[in-house]
Amino acid sequence: MPRTAATRQIVKTPRKSASAKPAPSAADKDRPLVEDIRLLGRLLGEVIREQEGLAAFELIERVRQLSVAYRIHKDASAGRVLDRLLKNLSADQTVSVIRAFSYFSHLANIAEDRQHVRRRAHHEREGNLQDGSLAMAFERLHNADHRATDIAAALNRAFISPVLTAHPTEVQRKSILDAERAIAELLAERAELYSERALNDNTELMRARITQLWQTRMLRYTKLTVADEIENAISYYHSTFLRQIPKMYRAIEEALPGQDVAPFFRMGNWIGGDRDGNPNVTAETLRIALSRQSETALRHYLYEVHALGAELSISQMLAPVTPEMQALADRSPDHNAHREDEPYRRALVGVYARLAATLEKLTGTEALRHAVVPQDPYDAAAEFGADLAVIERSLRSHHAGALVAPRLAPLQRAVQVFGFHLATVDLRQSSDQHEAVIVELLRAARLENDYGALDETARRELLLGLLNDARPLRVHGAEYSPLAQGELAIFEAALKMRALFGPEAIRHYIISHTEDVSDLLEVLLLQKECGLMRGTLDGAAKADLIVSPLFETIADLRNGAPIMAQFYALPGITELIKRSGGEQDIMLGYSDSNKDGGFFTSNWELYRTEVALVTLFSQLEQEHGIRLRLFHGRGGTVGRGGGPSYQAIVAQPPGTVNGQIRLTEQGEVIASKYANPEIGLRNLETLVAATLEATLLHTTKAPPKAFLEAAEALSEASFKAFRGLVYETPGFTDYFFSATPIREIAELNIGSRPASRKSTRRIEDLRAIPWGFSWGQCRVALPGWAGFGSAVQSFLGAPGDEHDRRLELLRKMYKQWPFFRTLLSNLDMVLAKSDLRIAARYVDLVDDKKLGKRIFGAIKAEWERTQAMLGEITGETARLQSNPSLARSIEHRFPYLDPLNHLQVELMRRYRMRRADDPATERVQRGIHLSINGIAAGLRNTG
Repeated sequence: MPRTAATRQIVKTPRKSASAKPAPSAADKDRPLVEDIRLLGRLLGEVIREQEGLAAFELIERVRQLSVAYRIHKDASAGRVLDRLLKNLSADQTVSVIRAFSYFSHLANIAEDRQHVRRRAHHEREGNLQDGSLAMAFERLHNADHRATDIAAALNRAFISPVLTAHPTEVQRKSILDAERAIAELLAERAELYSERALNDNTELMRARITQLWQTRMLRYTKLTVADEIENAISYYHSTFLRQIPKMYRAIEEALPGQDVAPFFRMGNWIGGDRDGNPNVTAETLRIALSRQSETALRHYLYEVHALGAELSISQMLAPVTPEMQALADRSPDHNAHREDEPYRRALVGVYARLAATLEKLTGTEALRHAVVPQDPYDAAAEFGADLAVIERSLRSHHAGALVAPRLAPLQRAVQVFGFHLATVDLRQSSDQHEAVIVELLRAARLENDYGALDETARRELLLGLLNDARPLRVHGAEYSPLAQGELAIFEAALKMRALFGPEAIRHYIISHTEDVSDLLEVLLLQKECGLMRGTLDGAAKADLIVSPLFETIADLRNGAPIMAQFYALPGITELIKRSGGEQDIMLGYSDSNKDGGFFTSNWELYRTEVALVTLFSQLEQEHGIRLRLFHGRGGTVGRGGGPSYQAIVAQPPGTVNGQIRLTEQGEVIASKYANPEIGLRNLETLVAATLEATLLHTTKAPPKAFLEAAEALSEASFKAFRGLVYETPGFTDYFFSATPIREIAELNIGSRPASRKSTRRIEDLRAIPWGFSWGQCRVALPGWAGFGSAVQSFLGAPGDEHDRRLELLRKMYKQWPFFRTLLSNLDMVLAKSDLRIAARYVDLVDDKKLGKRIFGAIKAEWERTQAMLGEITGETARLQSNPSLARSIEHRFPYLDPLNHLQVELMRRYRMRRADDPATERVQRGIHLSINGIAAGLRNTG
């Protein structure tokens, strides 16, 4: 097959000969990183000395030196001295030390991000393609004989969407994030500065921003509202998404010359629409979310149109325009004599006026500047896009195509991707809440007095009958509970918001705790009740919202495929979904399944569920054109489905990606991935590259039966070990609530959602997010590994021939099966970031010393088993042996995390022994919360 210009341009970057020069050492590679960390650390130290005085600076420096000696140089005496020093600090000294080491973690993250960008640029210059890059993906596609037309066709059928969620793990304030973005930009600028004066000016600006950080309150004094969460999410559109997503599309277009690249990549959002367990999300927050999103998109377009008008100063005396371009200029209300011969400028003034009117119509806000009065709003983003296309065609037809690429083309792509709605807002609620509303509606209508008491068969029959009845359920004048009124208001608001902002504004309705078919039918009925479903099942019904079940627990995952098969077997359902667009989203819960069954069992049941769903929907797609799209509810930690996105996607079971994927981006992982625009672009490209490879290269194949049987056996043993430890060990719950900062995390103002679904101390009722976050804080990271060591040990059995045969099988699975290899790679990372020497300090917080010793002993024994068994399978004697860059990163940052953990334990001890009238209580609590912030920043993927 001949290479396209695309693949030549991206892929055939000149490769440097391996013998041209010796490979740089790890120290050489890291030298710029070390220099950046030293610079930022030095500036932070100078700011502390200036702000807090010499004594505070010397104390912090002493803590740093002891921690480095203890962690890196393995100096046990330094550890003992450090422990005594930290225990004897006053409350004010403790807060000062915690702030210093927390900010150092933040600054180290900035330096590491810069190093990632630097190393990526180096690899590109050297022609070294990397996994997860578009260049590598196109190289592999070319080698597999995929032509540009094949790839463009796949993208035309694709739908890729990262979905931002507002889970309570993001502990940074927006003010802090903004200051850190400024520092990151200054650090990046230094590579382009060559005069000493310019470098000094840059350094002083950096010092100013670090001073700003030091004098900015790190913590929120009031609980975060949903409106605050909306603003936090929008800040990433300003910094990254609005500009970097069009850049990503441009790279794909350059790789596929002559091909139209469909707008397959879209952003999603839960903030303002996710009501599951969050009473603060209402119809009003949904309206606010969509209004602010629309305002963000429209203000971006207004800025770009204004800037484009400044650039397109083309005179008609020197360059003609197309007739349609002339007509666009003539329709403009701009009659300024200075622009009489400048048709592009006149046209863009008119476009700006229409956008300004659209902004006022959709959001009630005004544009910043007006050349003419706002008028004639656009009815849809496609109208705006059509005007831009007129300008593009005219420029290209009159030798001005070079003016398209810098600004007009990115703006056109942004309009395609973001529309007037910016991101699709998902609605989510728990199935039991829908049931409660249906109970009220049926009782008030005198159709069924106790719907909740009906069995599943009776429920289905009743709901299908109601879906085939054109009459509404609500009784005029009847009094409904606030719950029913609030839930119905959401559906009614969705109808209005879709009409106002377009159908892409709200597309999905996610049902948490989906346990049976009736859970899906209830949401269809509520859609019908509020005008989102029109017609009847036995007629020509269409539904506006894709009803998306969320299968969360181990039992739910096992029932997922049977539930969907029964749903589509109901009369009228298949035809309804086909008429409504032929799309079926199914969400899979990583967090709750992990908390329910442990790390290995969760992943294995997810794998099995995906395979079963693909089998079901392959037939539905073939016979009815209904396409499956899996929505992965991944969190930041490995225990919640986290880990590198590229490996996770390419390791999906065969046939499960097929160009369709949605996945959540949660907590502080959003900042880690998308706060830096260049890092953000890399992460966006990774999602596309992985999806293309998984779809077209079929990166995974059906594993041998022996692999599947071994995984099933491991899962059974892991489930038993995990449940035995967490749910069946007497006193484990008391240990968890004492030896982790779960109580203190619940007091943090880091999210609008409560930490627990119910007011109990049961682990079953605790949200999976604070569950995992707490274990990460105390450096145990239990959800990411517990049960695996016992499972492998049980599977291998006693030493002997059978033991050796089974071990060889596991080693073969690790080498040949992407699912198993990715699982163990993530396990490796979790174990590397855990530290049971640190975790042991938290045991002292347990009042019952015997209980604390017993439970920690069980945890430690399982951790050591897992370490040993992982080494047996992989053959690696040290953690992260196959990921040296991450190993070096941990080595750099852990000496600065250790003091935060030491001080967190000490402050938690003081806080829990406090008297209510103790004036130091507030400072102690603040210190704990600051330590939580610093540890989360240092670990990066703890949410």
